[in-house]
Amino acid sequence: MQTQLPVTETIQTSPAEQRLTLRNVSWETYEKLLDAFGEHRAVRLHYDEGVLEFMVPLEAHENPSDIIGAFIRRLVVDSGRDIKSMASTTLRRKKLQKGAEPDKCFYIQNESKVRGREVDLDQDPPPDLVVEVDITHTDIDKNRLYAQLGVPELWRFNGQL
Repeated sequence: MQTQLPVTETIQTSPAEQRLTLRNVSWETYEKLLDAFGEHRAVRLHYDEGVLEFMVPLEAHENPSDIIGAFIRRLVVDSGRDIKSMASTTLRRKKLQKGAEPDKCFYIQNESKVRGREVDLDQDPPPDLVVEVDITHTDIDKNRLYAQLGVPELWRFNGQL
């Protein structure tokens, strides 16, 4: 029998993002929420060992995300390499109790290993590069989260030039 602890929450709102963080959330609840919300939604979810963060990106968040993504694609294409962009695709590993939906993620070095098919992190390498725009405070340590998911490079933008 599993004991369910009370859920605690933190709510943040800014011109760039709205965040809601819940604690003591089970992996099963996280997966049910992903299924209930479906693939095409405005909210992004990050899960790290019982901490679940909902983030709704607003205009001041999306513009830098798009500019950074375009910059990366241009760099890679100009270098003559192929790139697979997965935008904010859900990356999750049940065994690690970790899940993330980055603003952008890319396969560059490992693009040929995942070309033309859906990625499964239980069999495939993680993306080569993840981009996160975190203008407001996040309660999840994204550096640690992505490192534990095996992502070799993380670019973070905090809204400052």
